[in-house]
Amino acid sequence: MIRLTFQGIILLMDISQIMTIVQVVLAVILITAVLLQSRGAGLGEAFGGNSTFYGTRRGGEKWLFNATMVLAFLFILTAILNLFVS
Repeated sequence: MIRLTFQGIILLMDISQIMTIVQVVLAVILITAVLLQSRGAGLGEAFGGNSTFYGTRRGGEKWLFNATMVLAFLFILTAILNLFVS
């Protein structure tokens, strides 16, 4: 059991509960990152911009792609760890 104190409230949580919460938060962030990416479109086009060609990923689009890969790895890692913890 882990004892967490938040503004005077004591929360007792098991490690499997914490892993589940972390996994749900990662899932929501991962879904958001995937939905922000459009196939064959720039990041600006996802928000209503206009793009007529496909180029290499640059700037925010490249950062979002890399962040999605890291989030996917962390999600899979927490899922595997959650199997062993519970």
